[in-house]
Amino acid sequence: MPLALLALAIGAFGIGTTEFVIMGLLPEVAADFQVSIPTAGFLVTGYALGVVLGAPLMTLLGTRVTRKRMLMLLMGLFIVGNIVSALAPVFGVMLAGRVVASLAHGAFFGIGSVVAADLVAPQKKAGAIAMMFTGLTVANVVGVPLGTYIGQSAGWRTTFVLVALLGVIGLLGVAKLVPEQPKPEGVRVRHELAAFRNVQVLLAMAMTVLGFGGVFAAITYITPMMTEVAGYSASSVTWLLVLFGLGMVGGNLVGGRFADRHLMPMLYVSLGALALVLGLFTLTAHNKVAAAVTIVLIGALGFATVPPLQKRVLDQAAGAPTLASAVNIGAFNLGNALSAWLGGLVIAAGLGYTAPNWVGAVLAASALVLAVVSSLLERRTAGAEGRIVAGSGPAPVAAPARH
Repeated sequence: MPLALLALAIGAFGIGTTEFVIMGLLPEVAADFQVSIPTAGFLVTGYALGVVLGAPLMTLLGTRVTRKRMLMLLMGLFIVGNIVSALAPVFGVMLAGRVVASLAHGAFFGIGSVVAADLVAPQKKAGAIAMMFTGLTVANVVGVPLGTYIGQSAGWRTTFVLVALLGVIGLLGVAKLVPEQPKPEGVRVRHELAAFRNVQVLLAMAMTVLGFGGVFAAITYITPMMTEVAGYSASSVTWLLVLFGLGMVGGNLVGGRFADRHLMPMLYVSLGALALVLGLFTLTAHNKVAAAVTIVLIGALGFATVPPLQKRVLDQAAGAPTLASAVNIGAFNLGNALSAWLGGLVIAAGLGYTAPNWVGAVLAASALVLAVVSSLLERRTAGAEGRIVAGSGPAPVAAPARH
């Protein structure tokens, strides 16, 4: 794998850290700004919405520059957003800094996926995408726990300064290691938007929303589930999230490896198994050991879907992949927001802290149904095109008349 993928992975590591570390620092931030925990929670929601809106916006703005230059500009935006957050005098400025940083998220992963795929041979594209996303998964194993510890020990502002420094390293890495690719010729906004007329692109994005949404339906409420149901102490939740992150790393690499060989079967297996494990989590959440094992499996199966789904979008939007790739990253965050909302509804309805697991299972199963539908449509289209080609040959020569 080219060294340029390391630069992309470092940028992904910084982005993943800043996205999730705030969840462990909400009490400290809320106390510093003298706001409630729910109000501080807007720092999470605002970031997610910024990703959804920023992915297409920043990608379209970047159609007039090379992909390498756009990646550098995005890392610069990420650095500025985290510095603003670190120095924020009031909560509103902190929120603005989070939104600024989030604007770089979707476009970086979207454009980065296209760049990563272009750096390797066709049969290694999903593996290259997975290598870049490894930075995001490792962030949940190393960056988030370490950032939480530093923020609780030395102050949350220190964490965001260090995240900004990660952005600087990522920016320098992109500048030094990512090759300068010529700006794609003939790329226009209308051309990029045309990809969304492809039903297969839309189906892949819907699978992204539902499949990864299934993961976050459970993980969003992992703290009350583990403390109130499984019986873990609050301090143990950090290590449970590390286990979840380890599962993400493994699943991401396995998903990238097999997606290059058997993309749709990989989706069938990972989505089907994810739906099953999420359903079983309702039962295993009552036992400490079983709950810990299940958390690892959810992380592994959830992220095993990421490389194949991202490659599916790139394949189906081959003529204009950049915007579609970025929007698919926004789809992950849209799934996170949707599933968290649905999970909160079932808890508020009095169904208990394990009820979001059923929500996640239904979402993952729905994504599996869409994967089957997508495959069937693809086969039908291929069959129809084959019949057209077969029937387009020269007309048969008429037999000579007999006298």
